[in-house]
Amino acid sequence: MKKVAFYTLGCKLNYSETSSIGRMFVDKGYEKVEFNQTPDIFIINTCSVTDNADKKCRKIVREAQKINPDGYVAIIGCYAQLKPKEISEIPGVDAVLGAAEKFRLVELIDTFEKEPGNHPAQILASHIDDAVDYHTSYSLNDRTRTFLKVQDGCDYPCAYCTIPLARGKSRSDTVANVVAAAKDVASRGVKEIVLTGVNIGDFGIQSGEKKETFLQLIKELDEVEGISRFRISSIEPNLLTDEIIEFVAASKRFVPHFHIPLQSGSNKVLSLMRRRYKRELYTERVAKIKSLMPDCCIGVDVIVGHPGETEELFLESYQFLNELDISYLHVFTYSERENTTAIAIKPIVPKSQRADRSKMLHILSEKKKRFFYEQQVGKMGTVLFEDEVENGQMSGFTENYVRVAVKYDPLLINETKKVYYDHLNSEGLMEVTETEEEILVH
Repeated sequence: MKKVAFYTLGCKLNYSETSSIGRMFVDKGYEKVEFNQTPDIFIINTCSVTDNADKKCRKIVREAQKINPDGYVAIIGCYAQLKPKEISEIPGVDAVLGAAEKFRLVELIDTFEKEPGNHPAQILASHIDDAVDYHTSYSLNDRTRTFLKVQDGCDYPCAYCTIPLARGKSRSDTVANVVAAAKDVASRGVKEIVLTGVNIGDFGIQSGEKKETFLQLIKELDEVEGISRFRISSIEPNLLTDEIIEFVAASKRFVPHFHIPLQSGSNKVLSLMRRRYKRELYTERVAKIKSLMPDCCIGVDVIVGHPGETEELFLESYQFLNELDISYLHVFTYSERENTTAIAIKPIVPKSQRADRSKMLHILSEKKKRFFYEQQVGKMGTVLFEDEVENGQMSGFTENYVRVAVKYDPLLINETKKVYYDHLNSEGLMEVTETEEEILVH
C-alpha cells in the first residue's frame, strides 16, 4: 500500500478540495499519512493570490525532497493552472495538473513512479476554458467544522485578480447536491459547516445558465438536521441582498457572522479595481445587518497599495474603515500578477509604502476586534469547542465569531455550551463564566 500525503496552501476552498481528493486516494487503496511520515507521494495544492504563495510552493517541494528524495511530487491548484511550465522546472517536481485535471489525479497518474535522474515534469494542464465541470468538495479534517464548497470560478474581471484565469468561469453545484453533502457531513458528527467558494453569492449557475439562487440554497440548508451552525465564508456586497440578510437574522442555523470583501474605502480606487459597487452600498449593507443583528460579527477584506492608490486615497479608505461598524479586517498587500489589467495602472505604489499601509490597517483591525469583543462583555453566547489544546487551555468560537478560552476538558470537544462573556484576557481572548445549563448536544 503506497502512502500519500497532502499539503494545502491558500484558502478554505483549497482545503475542501484537498480533503475530497484525499478521500479519492483512500478509496483507491492508498494510505493517507502526514507530510513528515515519509510518504511515497506528495500532493501539493497551491495558491497564487500573492507572490509569497508562489515562494511557499517552492519551499514545500524542497521540504518534500528532504523527507523522501524518492517521493513522487505532484502539484495542483491555482498556481499549477497559471504557471505549469514554471512549476515543471522546479527540481523535484514530477507532475503538474491544471484546474480541469486535478480531480482526475488518481486516475491520470496511475503508477506514481519517479523516473530516475533529472527529467522534465509531466504537465497535464489544459486551457482554463476546459474547466467546466463542477466537483463537490468538503473537508473532513476537523471534526468540529467542515468547509463545504458550493460554487467555483468567477465571472468578475477585477483588475488585480487572477482567479478567473486559475479557476475558470462561475459554476455551481445544485441545491439538492449541496443538501445531500450537508446531510453526509452531519452523519459524521460535525457540528458546523462553513459554506465556501470563489464567489458564493453567484451560486446557481449550472451549464452556463442561472438555475438557482443562493437564497434558495440557504433556505434548504437551514432545514438540515444534525448541523448546529452554518456560516457563510465570504460574500460580495453587491450580491448580499436584503432578503439574504433578513433570512440569516431569522434563521434557525445560520449564524450572525458575515465576511464581506470591500478591498478599498475609496470609490476612485474601487473603480480602478473594477469592483461592482461603490462604498455607499457597502455602508448600506453594514447598516442593514446591524439593524437586524446588533451583535453580528462583520469581517472585511481590504487590499492596500493597489496601483493608483495615492496617499490621499489610502487615508480616505482608512477613515472610511475606521468609522464603519465592523469587527475585523483581512488585509492583503497588493502584488503584481501577470495577465491582469492592474499592472498597467499608474502610479505604482512603492513596496515600502504598501508595507506601511498594511501595518496601519493591521493595527486598526486589532482595535476593531478588541472593541467588538468589549461590546460583548456581560452578554451570553454559545461556544463550539475545538480539539486544540495550548498551555492547558482549549478554545472555540461563538455563533458571532468571538473566540473563547477555557480550561481543557475533553468532554467539551465538539460540543456547544452556553456561556457568559466575563472579560478579555491578556491575549485578547474572551474569558467566560459557565451557565447553569448542561452542555447542549445537537
